[in-house]
Amino acid sequence: MRIGHGYDAHPFSDARALVLGGVLIPQARGLAAHSDGDALLHALCDALLGAAALDDIGIHFPDTDARHADRDSREFLRAVRDMLQARGLRILNVDLTILAEEPKLASHLPAMRESLGGLLELPPGRVGLKATTNESMGFIGRREGIAVHAVVLLDEAQQAPAPDHDGS
Repeated sequence: MRIGHGYDAHPFSDARALVLGGVLIPQARGLAAHSDGDALLHALCDALLGAAALDDIGIHFPDTDARHADRDSREFLRAVRDMLQARGLRILNVDLTILAEEPKLASHLPAMRESLGGLLELPPGRVGLKATTNESMGFIGRREGIAVHAVVLLDEAQQAPAPDHDGS
């Protein structure tokens, strides 16, 4: 078993649409970044890479590389998933927490969970996803940006137990 933790945060930007978990969120401000700014997918990539001891997202997809400018972060996640599979690692489950005062995300969580399950080839019962506020504290509380924490559990593919029929 391997456990990984990832964290990412981005400030808001008026020049970009808001995308979280590969889902477009209707919002006046997106997140500033070299790629599409999807902090949820960035934190998840870091957690997966960390669990596999494969450095971090900045090593594999540096923001100094023009090829990654405005790049869809779903491409990063697919590449990371493929790296793990090539090393015989299987993603057992992921758990993510989005910290944001705005926008309210509860109604978007089902679409994000579905997107994540598809990208990771996981059933919905293996994708934990929550959104919370920072109780008006810090840069999140001042509505300056969004942060995400991600935790993942991996196992060696040949040793991993078969999932239950309901995906749990």
